[in-house]
Amino acid sequence: MALPRQLRDESDFDQLPDDIPISATIADIAEKKGFIVYYQFVIDVKTKGGNKYLIYRRYRQFFTLHQSLELKLGEQSSRYTVTLPTLPGKVFMGNKQEIAENRIPELNTYMKKLLSLPTWVLLDDLIRMFFYQMESDCQQAPRTLRRLRPPTRKVKSVKPKTDLLSSPRAEAMFDFNGSGKLELSLKAGEVIFLLRRVNADWLEGTVRERIGIFPESFVKIIKPLPGSDGEEEEEKGAQVSTYSCLRCSLLQPQGVDPRDVCVEEDLSTQPTYQELLSRMRELFKMEDIALNYRDADGDLVRILDDEDVALMVWESKGQGSKKRPVNQYPWELLVTLATDLTAYNTEY
Repeated sequence: MALPRQLRDESDFDQLPDDIPISATIADIAEKKGFIVYYQFVIDVKTKGGNKYLIYRRYRQFFTLHQSLELKLGEQSSRYTVTLPTLPGKVFMGNKQEIAENRIPELNTYMKKLLSLPTWVLLDDLIRMFFYQMESDCQQAPRTLRRLRPPTRKVKSVKPKTDLLSSPRAEAMFDFNGSGKLELSLKAGEVIFLLRRVNADWLEGTVRERIGIFPESFVKIIKPLPGSDGEEEEEKGAQVSTYSCLRCSLLQPQGVDPRDVCVEEDLSTQPTYQELLSRMRELFKMEDIALNYRDADGDLVRILDDEDVALMVWESKGQGSKKRPVNQYPWELLVTLATDLTAYNTEY
């Protein structure tokens, strides 16, 4: 019975669309300065059609995916139920970077087992959307992807070519601090002469009489290596993070203290209540505060939980007449002392 079942599974796999993800590996972690500092997992995804791309996901997105899959598969009949892999649990205390690093092996195992489930599970919209490369993924700043770094080899010194203008070369768009002797440190604006392509993400080159490897995402190709797609290489540019502006103000009897906060988040991002509270405490150097917003009638409304945050975001969509910078959130935070009730029904 095993062989027919295997052949049937292979046949099902062959009929999957080419854009279905079949493997995913964490290539690095990336620190993000959003409403709070947190870490994203930089995930290298490969599709059935051979396409490769990077996506950026927080642990909370893994957790939400897992909960949704449990709910969805549990509600269906036993015929369509599968055993989901175990997701590493939440950690509430400790260094955030260390927590993210320690989660990498378990999350790699989780994704491997998840993408090894029956083909009908891979077609589920929840999984497809989680591994889909969204516009926000494409706008992320380049990373070194150290966990995808290829094995290196010793290279003999290279004699300078007489015709430098004909040599394959690239310009560094960002500083890159090489790790150890095998990686080539770069300064933005430097021209690197290319020696070879190591893999899809790393190149080898020479600058300042040093030879080493470096991530391609940190450079702009001026003249590609022989055999490269020249037009694609030359047009490839570095992409930068998306920054958005949040207007917030501290309301006190002696006056109003307005501030603008820059965060590495898209305007569509809805933060949690705890994220906003932590950021405002840090910004105004005060612990005993309350978060508020003004509704359509101009009344001050206190925010107490995530549902109130969602209501604030929703109500802001109906107040589109006010002109704002294109990168500013349509909602504003008004911070008061937690014990100060005089601010309510008061115009500032």
